[in-house]
Amino acid sequence: MNRPNKDEYYLEIAKAVSKRSPCIRRRYGAIIVVNDAIVSTGYNGPARGVINCIEVGCIKNILKLPHGKAYDYCPAVHAEENTVVNAARNGSKISNGILYIYGEDAETGEEVEATPCNRCKRILINAGVEKVVIKTKEGFKILDVKSWIREDTESYLGLLEEVKKTEK
Repeated sequence: MNRPNKDEYYLEIAKAVSKRSPCIRRRYGAIIVVNDAIVSTGYNGPARGVINCIEVGCIKNILKLPHGKAYDYCPAVHAEENTVVNAARNGSKISNGILYIYGEDAETGEEVEATPCNRCKRILINAGVEKVVIKTKEGFKILDVKSWIREDTESYLGLLEEVKKTEK
């Protein structure tokens, strides 16, 4: 018997969650685990009640915009965001939890690395999630959420310096 380890197990569940995504470009599924129990799931898609791109088409496809950019054109709530929101809607504690996220190309079904965007990173920091585990071609990667605090701070300070230089 080839029993998967916990990270593989939870990533497979996140993969199953991704199948609910109505996105015609990329499907993502996420779960949050606290004390070895799944407390929330979510996938990328529009807010509840908002029309799905699968029904009417994708603005980003029409405009030939790249993946991972131009989020203002997309009505989707990211899988990470939906997982945090769903936990809040149901009163589930996610502090000190681990978020598992899986992504795939909706057309080809090929796995894509599901690294959270900056907006999702900030949400996960504020929600108190400790680690994020993503699927990669090599298996999986564990991301330390606390390291994002330092990275975000350094990025902001660098940007602030650049702005100050242009004002002089």
